[in-house]
Amino acid sequence: MMKEIPLIMMKEIGYEYPNGTVALKSINLNVFKGKLVGIMGKNGAGKTSLIRTLNGLIRPTHGSIYIENENIKTKSIANLSKKVGIIFQNPFHQLFANSVEEEIKFSLKSLNLSKEEVQTKTDQILCEFNLEKYKTRSPLNLSGGESKKLAVASIICRDPEILVFDEPTLGQDAREIEFFISLINRERKKGKTIIIITHNIEFAYEYIPRTILMADGHIIADGPTNQILNNEFLIEQSSLILPQIRQLYLAIQKLDLELQTDIISKNDMTNYLRNLIKNQSSKI
Repeated sequence: MMKEIPLIMMKEIGYEYPNGTVALKSINLNVFKGKLVGIMGKNGAGKTSLIRTLNGLIRPTHGSIYIENENIKTKSIANLSKKVGIIFQNPFHQLFANSVEEEIKFSLKSLNLSKEEVQTKTDQILCEFNLEKYKTRSPLNLSGGESKKLAVASIICRDPEILVFDEPTLGQDAREIEFFISLINRERKKGKTIIIITHNIEFAYEYIPRTILMADGHIIADGPTNQILNNEFLIEQSSLILPQIRQLYLAIQKLDLELQTDIISKNDMTNYLRNLIKNQSSKI
């Protein structure tokens, strides 16, 4: 059996900004096709610099990046954007058309579609993201949640194989986060590879199976999320906080109550507490 080749391979990637700031230091990273990966760490850890190397927005000072086993060193941003779609934290860094509809149409221009195909695809994506009612409105006049949704739609419409989200849940309410979760589930079913930068530890703990922790331009940990985010030493090194479920688990542990070891989700904790209350009530 042939060994599977990672969709993304980073080998000894380093990057230094023109002002001398070293943002990335000897990064080695593999991401396989169809996987969902989270990147976490404090501000300035190198997360955004790392993802910007994937579509050529910045070029590594040293090291090599391979996508589909092809070195991307000589690939243009336009060429790479067909494979790698990045949705930035601030949607207004990528929205500039006069209307919502024109934003989608502009994004589709590089795909060499006919005028009719562009219109059909635009109508489909506006419907899918529930943006039809805003199609003549300027992106500048949308709410924060709707502008973020438009930024995502403008990338999804091009159907890139790799989707990268920078802080997608930041400033989003519960309904908008629910929409985003259904979106990534739908895109994963299509075989898309998804990378998410987030500070939302509860979101990562619940929905992202693999987490990469960064600090000071290095990857300091990479593995199953429930192991990485339960590790107090790693959490401290990354200036994060333990997930609430883990905090509650440790608090219950101090009460000398019998605890099962496989509590890793909200449902696990809910079921445990329900059974605990039931058992304690029966003793009264």
